[in-house]
Amino acid sequence: MKPWFSTPKIDHARVVAAIAAAEKTTSGEISVLLARHKAADPVAAAQHHFARLGMTQTRHRNGVLILFAPRSRTFAIVGDTGVHEKCGDAFWQEVAAAMAAYFKRGEFTAGLSHGIERAGTLLAAHFPPESDGDAGLPNAVEEVD
Repeated sequence: MKPWFSTPKIDHARVVAAIAAAEKTTSGEISVLLARHKAADPVAAAQHHFARLGMTQTRHRNGVLILFAPRSRTFAIVGDTGVHEKCGDAFWQEVAAAMAAYFKRGEFTAGLSHGIERAGTLLAAHFPPESDGDAGLPNAVEEVD
């Protein structure tokens, strides 16, 4: 078995499609960041980028960010206050455990897609789509230092 921290091969188009599919069912926002360098504290890094991307500016505080840093063998999923109020810590722990299992098998795209799908399901249950036509943040996999 290949270690999950080797240089990942991620199908960006498949991840973007997963984001688009999840966001069709909700007013929430989902973003994915790939860190090119080590992230000793992935939660702090994710929180920094969450604010930098303006994800705290959603109307219902319903953004979710997944940060994956393969060089440090770390990742984090963070949700804004509105999301966290609806799901609590147990939800994030379950999603993170499932994603880690995918990553350990070298299935990076599947792991990210699973996290996106689970976050999308949660968002759809609590934050239905709105008719104001707001496209929100672009659906993309961003690489950051």
